Amino acid sequence: MQNAHTKPNPPAPDTANTDPGFKLPGQDAATPHDGLPKTTPDTATQPVEIAPGGATNTSAAPLRDTAGRDMAIAAVVFAVLLVIYFFVRNAYVHHLVVKRVAPSSAGSAGWLLFVGMGFLSAAVVLAIVNASRYLTPAITGPLVVVGVVTLVAAFFVGRR
Repeated sequence: MQNAHTKPNPPAPDTANTDPGFKLPGQDAATPHDGLPKTTPDTATQPVEIAPGGATNTSAAPLRDTAGRDMAIAAVVFAVLLVIYFFVRNAYVHHLVVKRVAPSSAGSAGWLLFVGMGFLSAAVVLAIVNASRYLTPAITGPLVVVGVVTLVAAFFVGRR
């Protein structure tokens, strides 16, 4: 008979599975995993490219995801261009005032010039960052149209 104060023997450890459930970095596995490949294929470390046509259109160029770093560089370039355009706007306004154009018309023409160059620059910078994504009629079209219209308007407003 068993005494009431004695505990039953714990179950025998499973000798087939000796994996403790975690491993320290650099610790080798005690048993090889038969289900896993012994070597890593060459394509395992390369970036994944997504083709626009998928498996049906293999001749199409693969799409490239725009990295945050690329967009940050583009934003800095665009900001520098806007600062340059501000000085160009001031020079244009001064040029119009010297040509005896009313200061209010010259100021309006200068701001239209600034906006036009800004929209055209936005279209060019986006096209350079990722042409496959941003060089589309839905994105580039309105930027170019607004830019050209404001540049034409700056020319006509500056003639008064």
